[in-house]
Amino acid sequence: MAEAKTKPTQASVEDFIAAVEPASKREDAPVLDALFRKVTGVAPEMWGPTIIGYGEYNTVYDSGRKVRCCRLGFSPRKAKHSLYLLPCDDDGSKEEFDALLARLGKHSLGQGGCLYVNKAADIDLGVLEEMIVLAWKNSFARYPD
Repeated sequence: MAEAKTKPTQASVEDFIAAVEPASKREDAPVLDALFRKVTGVAPEMWGPTIIGYGEYNTVYDSGRKVRCCRLGFSPRKAKHSLYLLPCDDDGSKEEFDALLARLGKHSLGQGGCLYVNKAADIDLGVLEEMIVLAWKNSFARYPD
């Protein structure tokens, strides 16, 4: 398997969260971590220096390159939290995901299922939990490993 740029490390999630700057992101990180832990039922791992990941799967790109990825995760970045939720498929879950996005609160979207949130207070955490549930379920449908 080719080396992925972002892979699991032995770094402590708790130590990483304790060192997050600015303080507002550090205060939100345990809240987000608790939601991801509750839904996934797995202990997080650090993926690279800044991503807190939950679960993992193997995939093969069109190029033939095989990589291991975290199923879901987040990164408390300086500007905004990046939440890594696998995009939903066109099996009806995309419409459900889009409906949840409409209820989430203040956010923006990036490519490949990346959701950006400035602070936890800007969003409905109950809706985010529903989104994590849907993304977690979808990750196993797409990558059964």
